[in-house]
Amino acid sequence: MRYYGIKKKILYSGLIVFLFIILLHPSRNAKGTYEFIERDNILSNLLYDTAENFSSTAIVDCDYYNVVNDDSTLSISIADGDLIENHRIKDGGEYVPVECRPSLSTAIIIPYRDRAEQLRAFLVYMHMFLRRQFIHYRIYVVEQVDNKPFNTAKLMNIGAVAAIRAGFPCLVLHNVDLLPLRPANLYACTKLPRHLSSSINKFRFVLPHQNVFSGVVSISSKQFKLINGMTNGNTGDRSDLYNRLQVAGIKITRYEPILSRYYMSSQKLQRKVIRFNQDMKLEMNKDGLNSLKYTEVATVLHPLFTHIMVDL
Repeated sequence: MRYYGIKKKILYSGLIVFLFIILLHPSRNAKGTYEFIERDNILSNLLYDTAENFSSTAIVDCDYYNVVNDDSTLSISIADGDLIENHRIKDGGEYVPVECRPSLSTAIIIPYRDRAEQLRAFLVYMHMFLRRQFIHYRIYVVEQVDNKPFNTAKLMNIGAVAAIRAGFPCLVLHNVDLLPLRPANLYACTKLPRHLSSSINKFRFVLPHQNVFSGVVSISSKQFKLINGMTNGNTGDRSDLYNRLQVAGIKITRYEPILSRYYMSSQKLQRKVIRFNQDMKLEMNKDGLNSLKYTEVATVLHPLFTHIMVDL
C-alpha cells in the first residue's frame, strides 16, 4: 500500500509540473490576447511614403507580399558575428535596396548611453535583418553624454527632429536591448501607430497590458508632430506616448503575436502600467517638440549609424 501511495504522489507531482509548463509556455499567447492586423491585411494598412528628395535607380518597384508572408525566424547568433561583405550601407547607417525601388522610408531612433556591446550587436543584427525587408532606412543613435539621469523620451524627441528634418515620413522608436525575430515584422509605419514589440521573450511572449506602448513602436512623422512628441521631463520610458495618442483620438495597432516576437538582451524588465493623466491635453501642448532644448555636442556619420551626441 505504501508503494502505491508513493507512486500516486509522484504521478500527482508530475501532473502539476506538466500543467505548470503548459501555463508558462509561450504558445499560450493566443490570438485572443489583443486585437491585431491580420496578415492578409498588412499591406493595405501600410503607410506608403518615402523620404523627401529620395531617389532610386531601380527599375521595378519593391513588392512586400513575400516579406510579410515570410515565416522564417532569425537567429540571435547573428548579433555575435560581422556584417556580410558588400553590405552597401552608406555612411550614417542608411540603406537603399538596389534590387527594386522601395516605397517605404523609415528612420530608426535609438536612445543610448554606456551600452557599447549592446549597440554593436544591435547594429550588426538590425542591418542584417532590415536588408531583407527591401525598405529605405537610416539608423539614428542619440547619445546622452552628460551625467544627468538618462532621459529616454527627450532623446527620442531629438532623434525625431533630426529624422523629420531629413524628410523621413516614418519613425521607429527603438530600445537598444530589443531584437526582432521575425523578418515579417515590417519596419514601416501603418496608418495607425503600431506597437512592434508586443511579444517579448522575457515576458514569455505575452503582452503584459493592453495599453503598453513602449519597447519598439512606429509612428508617422505627422502623427508624432500632432501630439507634440513626448514629455521632455520624463526620464523613464516613454510612458506618456500612449496617453498623448489617446488625447489626440488616435488608436494604436499591432501585428499578431507570432510576428511581433522580440529577444530582450537586458536583464531589467519594465512592467509599467500607464496611467491616464487628466491634465495631459494641457501638458502635451506645453511640453514636447515645441519646448525641446538641448546642446548638440556633435553629429558624426559612422559607417553603420548617424551618431548624435547631446548634452541635456
